[in-house]
Amino acid sequence: MARVVVDVMLKPEILDPQGQAVQRALPRLGFEGISDVRQGKRFELEVDGPVDDAVLARIHDLAESFLANTVIEDFTVRVDEVAEAAK
Repeated sequence: MARVVVDVMLKPEILDPQGQAVQRALPRLGFEGISDVRQGKRFELEVDGPVDDAVLARIHDLAESFLANTVIEDFTVRVDEVAEAAK
């Protein structure tokens, strides 16, 4: 079994009010020096069997059609190397 991670983030040109709210709160909480915060989503998919190019292509299609709104969000698909190394 392998883990594939899909990270979904708002496109840079899309306003991120949740990220802005966090960024404004950080100095009040004692965290200085953070100039920007962007909020996103992370999906961890446990895949039966080995992860090859065909599996990654299917997960890419899944992310593009279901996990991300590609009008306003970008996404990346990657094998979780930490989970793989722990096996």
